[in-house]
Amino acid sequence: MSVRLGIDLGGTKIEGAVLHPDGRLAPRIRVPTPQGDYRATLQAVADLVERLDPSGDIPVGIGTPGALSPASGLLRNSNSTCLNGRPLLQDLERTLGRPVRLANDADCFALSEACEGAAAGARSVFGVIIGTGTGAGIVIEGRLLSGPNAIAGEWGHNPLPWPQPEELPGPSCYCGRRGCIETYLSGPGMARDHGSGEAPPEIVAAAEAGDPTAAATLARYHDRLARALASVIN
Repeated sequence: MSVRLGIDLGGTKIEGAVLHPDGRLAPRIRVPTPQGDYRATLQAVADLVERLDPSGDIPVGIGTPGALSPASGLLRNSNSTCLNGRPLLQDLERTLGRPVRLANDADCFALSEACEGAAAGARSVFGVIIGTGTGAGIVIEGRLLSGPNAIAGEWGHNPLPWPQPEELPGPSCYCGRRGCIETYLSGPGMARDHGSGEAPPEIVAAAEAGDPTAAATLARYHDRLARALASVIN
């Protein structure tokens, strides 16, 4: 394997690293994601790639929330809504001045774990990522299952299974519906449910320190995560 450059384009941060043949990730750099600004996001990615590879010689792969529509080539289903409806691949290649490989971040994660990670050797893999959004990828017999719309495995916009009365009709989602799994299980979803303005790491730390309100938030989160995963496993 030759040297590769990977970018994780997330809703909160953009992280890049250079992967060496021996498995080392160096250098590795993280920057904030510009919020709601498509052009600034393109430039942030370009600046990060330039810092990681000033020579411009290393192949670039980018994992992004959402997926390119097989019909139009435009990005869709991204929780970073400023990316939706945009020719992200073409714009990135033009901004970077080099070829780019672009794929859904959850698909990248699931395939990596199925090939060389925690799920190596498993016949079927459902790889879940939870962050600013909630997504997943499916790998069967070592091959990624994308589906006709390139969103197979994307469970975040399924409704929360077996909702309790107090969970109905559910929080509003950017997709236009209510009660999506992502509105409960994403980082912003946990923070909204807790209601104090604290971020998830702070909520978890408070729960571990014995705060009863934080512990109740964490218990609700665990229950919802279990229900959401059970609907997939079943």
